[in-house]
Amino acid sequence: MKKVFSFLAIISIILVSNCTQIPENDNPVIGIWSDVEVAPASLTGKSETVRKEWIFNDAYLGRYHRKSNGSITFKTDFKWSYENDTYTISYPGTDMESKIVSMRTSEDGNTLADSEGHTMALME
Repeated sequence: MKKVFSFLAIISIILVSNCTQIPENDNPVIGIWSDVEVAPASLTGKSETVRKEWIFNDAYLGRYHRKSNGSITFKTDFKWSYENDTYTISYPGTDMESKIVSMRTSEDGNTLADSEGHTMALME
């Protein structure tokens, strides 16, 4: 009797797991976005390159990196949502402010811009 019950339990688990479907997220923001800033040379004579990178995935999550001269100086996870042609990016667990951005398409490529129209990042 135990074998029959175990067999039925396994069959029911397989049937239930095959019935669920993960909705496909094909939002155009998915991918890697970056912004590079070059600070002028300081008293040491070296310029500093700061690269900010947002990696958006299809589970409405992502990873943010800030790199200085190629070394990661800060990284954290973020959440993102899409509503009314705007994206809200929040950084839970940090003191970083949420950002509300929109995607702009041009001949040069896609950009993320803030509400004032300033470019935040370019798609790679």
